[in-house]
Amino acid sequence: MKQLDVQIMGQSYLLGCPEGGEARLLDAVEKVDAAMCKIRDAGKIKARDRIAVLAALNLAFELSEQEANALKATRNAAPAAARADTAGTAPADGAQPQLAALLQRLDNALGVDGRLL
Repeated sequence: MKQLDVQIMGQSYLLGCPEGGEARLLDAVEKVDAAMCKIRDAGKIKARDRIAVLAALNLAFELSEQEANALKATRNAAPAAARADTAGTAPADGAQPQLAALLQRLDNALGVDGRLL
């Protein structure tokens, strides 16, 4: 495992990184650094640990929003695929049952209220 020396909010960290994952890790470091500096620069919170927790919560919320939007797009695409099937422009052989099975698994995972938790 490779190690990278990075700076987050002016402090050095030595992070372990799998081979080939350097670019993704550096992108993540950049996002965390930007999120923490934004909170620090707002001037209301000074403690580094509190800034880190708030930044983590903000980033997790953004990720959750992206996942929800992707799920919404998938659900909106399913009726379009069904319309395409009835119009004679069905997906490649075998794709329709796989799509139906995937949608069923998503529905089961989400439960009645549409939330994972």
